[in-house]
Amino acid sequence: MTDTAPHLQQHVDRVWDDEIVPALFEYIAIPNVSKAFDPQWDEHGHMRRAVDLIRDWCAVRTIAGLTVEVHELPGLTPVILMEIPAFGGGSDDDTVLLYGHLDKQPEMTGWRDGLGPWSPVLEGHKLYGRGGADDGYAAFASVLAIEAAQAAGFAHHRCVVLIEASEESGSPDLPAHLVALRDRIGTPSLVLCLDSGCLDHERLWVTTSLRGL
Repeated sequence: MTDTAPHLQQHVDRVWDDEIVPALFEYIAIPNVSKAFDPQWDEHGHMRRAVDLIRDWCAVRTIAGLTVEVHELPGLTPVILMEIPAFGGGSDDDTVLLYGHLDKQPEMTGWRDGLGPWSPVLEGHKLYGRGGADDGYAAFASVLAIEAAQAAGFAHHRCVVLIEASEESGSPDLPAHLVALRDRIGTPSLVLCLDSGCLDHERLWVTTSLRGL
């Protein structure tokens, strides 16, 4: 692990800076506010653009056995479902579910001069714009973590990445997708929700309770 860690960090840093940040620029520029704030979301097409962007980026990653699909139900926002079989001696009978969302809060006010919700700006190591941290990074980070683990030769169990598109509206569309996909998702032994906060970027932070849940 000691010998591998520096190379693993270099891989993650390179992919993040060279490939994910540019993708986040494209993502932030899409005004795909959640359905509660855009009842005509399907007609406007912004959610579809965001879904397609993330699907296409994830689909070409170097991950053994990766499948990526957009799951749709009539009248509901779609979800992106990614399945990755166990690797390096891990178990396909043990599933890790990684969750995130791609819909955004509305524009709101209070942006200082030079910044705006749909005009991404990188200042130093901070990327400004709507949705980058809540929660556009989640799909990219989930896939990169698995890709980096495989590149380093680390074993992992079966993984499922689920990215929804109605979270900022209270996730009204998610239950129907979970029911439709329950046989494919299985019964995860671990669920990781990439939609929380941290106090610094020097270590891994885990939120175990949020608003009483």
